Amino acid sequence: MKALVFHRPGHVEINDVPDPRIEDPQDVVLKVTSTAICGSDLHILNGFIPQARDMVLGHEFMGVVEEVGREVTKLKVGDRVVVPFPIACGACFFCNHASPVNCEHSNKNYGPEGGLLKEKGGALFGYTDLYGGYDGGQAEYVRVPYANFGPRVVPDGFSDEEVLFLTDIFPTGYSAIDWAGVQGGETVAVFGAGPVGVMAMKSAWLRGAKRVIGIDIEDYRLEVARRTANAETLNFDKVNVVEALREMTDGRGPDVCVDAVGMEAERTLADKLLNVWHAEMGTIKVLRACISAVRRGGAVTLVGVYGMPYDNFPLGQIFDKGIRMQMGQAPVQNHIDKLIGHLQKREIRLDDIISHRLPLAQAPHAYEIFRDKKDACMKVVLSP
Repeated sequence: MKALVFHRPGHVEINDVPDPRIEDPQDVVLKVTSTAICGSDLHILNGFIPQARDMVLGHEFMGVVEEVGREVTKLKVGDRVVVPFPIACGACFFCNHASPVNCEHSNKNYGPEGGLLKEKGGALFGYTDLYGGYDGGQAEYVRVPYANFGPRVVPDGFSDEEVLFLTDIFPTGYSAIDWAGVQGGETVAVFGAGPVGVMAMKSAWLRGAKRVIGIDIEDYRLEVARRTANAETLNFDKVNVVEALREMTDGRGPDVCVDAVGMEAERTLADKLLNVWHAEMGTIKVLRACISAVRRGGAVTLVGVYGMPYDNFPLGQIFDKGIRMQMGQAPVQNHIDKLIGHLQKREIRLDDIISHRLPLAQAPHAYEIFRDKKDACMKVVLSP
């Protein structure tokens, strides 16, 4: 079959690779009908998350069940499904405590420590050997483990594009708002108007926010945030965002700030020199801005990826302001059924952020324009 294969930082290709097969009685093999490129895929492409061997990428995908293992009871051949990006068994301690991203059984590198090159939690599709080494879904076919727990059958009447983002970016954006405890009436500021950030903005309205503000450095992304998420917007490079947010909130700051950017925020030369000095990759500049901007007693949530320790972490500021914080990979399995319900009620639209639709054969080009923000690239959907 054809698949998008990571070979080394900066280099991906479409290659012929072996077809996936049933390896465990709880597996299914899926014929992929739609897949997407995520900002997290760029962390691998750019070398921020290390991967030594060749690997099929992609953790946002859906398709039709082609083959089922003998212990699969909830799916049958021909079912059309979306697949959460975390791989979880559904039976371990963490899965039974609503924390599927920390599954004890899905990742051979599992352990309690955590950290960039240390023990990890649950596995992720197409996201390096550190996270289980499972091939991803930017391919014609993919093996899906623990098929009784993860995949969800797509309700009738929906196109692929209307439901594809249930795999990751919609539940991830929703998790940022859920972790903040948004109940209604809050002002929510989302740093990063990429796909996850826009989904967080949409989710804030779902949870009853009074005001939603999107922040980015790219004007085309801010336009998408205004058009698709009805957000007010600020350009991080054109205004002092912390001061502007305080002015918009009677001097207090937003009730909630979401970091939907992570470690690969734009860096100055000085930032890069400090990275070398401290043996760090990336920057926490967006997180710092969230901590400064949020009101005292407010909440900061992180769904942008951070892979390593950072010096000069503003712990004293967090303590003084009494900020509540939560972060991590999104527990997609916890939210996906509820989010499908929102779609069935037509309370939210997901496909309006798609900027490019390309065949899988053009995936390397798609990675290039997405990484380099060419052609106002917001979100790419690939068709195998």
